[in-house]
Amino acid sequence: MAGTRRPTLADVAERVGVTPKTVSRVLNEDGPVSAATREKVLAVVEELGFRPNLMARNMRVGARDSTVGLVVPDMGNPFFGTVAGGVEQVVRDRGLTLLMGSSGEREEAEHALITTFLARRISGLLVVPAAGSDHRFLRRERESGLPLVFLDRPGSGLTADAVVSANEEGARAGVAHLVAHGHRRIAFIGDRPAQLYTRKIRQRGYQKALQEAGIAPDPALVVTAHDPYAAGVAVGRLLALADPPTAFFAANNFATLGVVPALAEAGRRDVAVVGFDDIPLAGVLEPGLTVVAQDPAAMGRAAAEQLLARLDGDRSRAVTRTVPVTLVPRGSGELRPAKR
Repeated sequence: MAGTRRPTLADVAERVGVTPKTVSRVLNEDGPVSAATREKVLAVVEELGFRPNLMARNMRVGARDSTVGLVVPDMGNPFFGTVAGGVEQVVRDRGLTLLMGSSGEREEAEHALITTFLARRISGLLVVPAAGSDHRFLRRERESGLPLVFLDRPGSGLTADAVVSANEEGARAGVAHLVAHGHRRIAFIGDRPAQLYTRKIRQRGYQKALQEAGIAPDPALVVTAHDPYAAGVAVGRLLALADPPTAFFAANNFATLGVVPALAEAGRRDVAVVGFDDIPLAGVLEPGLTVVAQDPAAMGRAAAEQLLARLDGDRSRAVTRTVPVTLVPRGSGELRPAKR
């Protein structure tokens, strides 16, 4: 069968040589069907990659549902909530409904959620890949015309559209800002695992800024912390070094939410901080928090617009769109190293 559209129940029936009603009986376990026929139907379902339309069994065969699926790693992260808002703003104007679920940053949960969405015969799919996730299982869906866009992080094992932030450039600018204010001992607190795309690319920007300033990187100043508590613990450990950092680059919003309270608790108002990604009330802290601000709403809108373009028939090569970031000086990144 030509790989120009998604297989339908009628395609399965034709391949097996039975009626669509018989295929439906097998899939729904509804009505008498011989064991041999059942085996043939299930084999062809697997071969064609057919996914039953759970939401439209009584509608015409092969019709798509008027929904778009979005998979994120963490519902509790405000960044992804804002991304979802950007997506919904665009798809709603086209009469589509957004379905959203969380993978918990686990590959198996992500795959299960995607499979559930596909069973509803969604019109398009947006995915923020979980760390280490492999997306080769979506190749058949891509070949049969499913619009797919990866968000925040590129997919793995599959060529598809993606929308990401200017991660390397932003980290480089944030660390260079600290260097420009006299800092040479700059700690990096990044996400877990170290192989996560955003962590890896932002750390590369950190390293390039140090290299350009002629500063030898110190592995002791690079730590991993996925949540605010771990980031706070890391701050205490780094400040206890014989040659402690005079500045911190927090490579994600959760790291920032650990760094800032830990410094306040330690009474260290002399340590500079630049965070990657803005956080609520950053401007009212004392001093205000300097950040490399992403634009998650713009990322969501760009991803949704790309998905709709594919839905409308755009068959050009896959593209990766990079959404700019902005350095926002508010005081914490402009502190100079304390004299020793």
